[in-house]
Amino acid sequence: MANWIKRCPQIVEEWSSLVQTLEGHTEGVNAVAFSPNGKLVASASGDSTVRVWDAATGAATQTLEGHNNWVNAVAFSPNGKLVASASHDRTVRVWDAATGAALYIFKNCFTSTLAFSKDGLYLRTDEGLFIINGNLQAAKPNYNSTLFVKDNWITFEKLKLLWLPQEYRPSCSAFQDNLVVLGLPSGMVKVIEFIIR
Repeated sequence: MANWIKRCPQIVEEWSSLVQTLEGHTEGVNAVAFSPNGKLVASASGDSTVRVWDAATGAATQTLEGHNNWVNAVAFSPNGKLVASASHDRTVRVWDAATGAALYIFKNCFTSTLAFSKDGLYLRTDEGLFIINGNLQAAKPNYNSTLFVKDNWITFEKLKLLWLPQEYRPSCSAFQDNLVVLGLPSGMVKVIEFIIR
């Protein structure tokens, strides 16, 4: 081989791809999320806490306490200033990512998925859509404004669009504009597109 030809990539012997080990939870971790800028990681645990970590150093920046059952979902707002968490205690909590202060609690909400809208004004759960205004007040779940999964149906506004047979009933779901992604217990992921006029 000519001396100007090199094989890439060149990897140092005994190189490890492990960057950080984040330790502090006392039970299993059920969900993790990066902040939009990638500088923070949030982890949700069976120890009823959410921890926020510095992704570069691995240092814990916040321990979010207030749930009284295991936490199964976590999400950052698009600006990275808020963290939402969902627990088996049937609450969804919204926290200040910098201070760890609890800003709002949605009660009687059992959900396994959380996602903020692109503008950060809405928090999507399995129960529907919560509206967060500038004062961090929340309206009741709004089931009439967007796509979501409820009672084995994919719905839009007041319309039931698609009934999900047993093999399509998701363990988690995500929504983007007219797309629905279903994570299935079988390990498959299904993406469904709707044409909504």
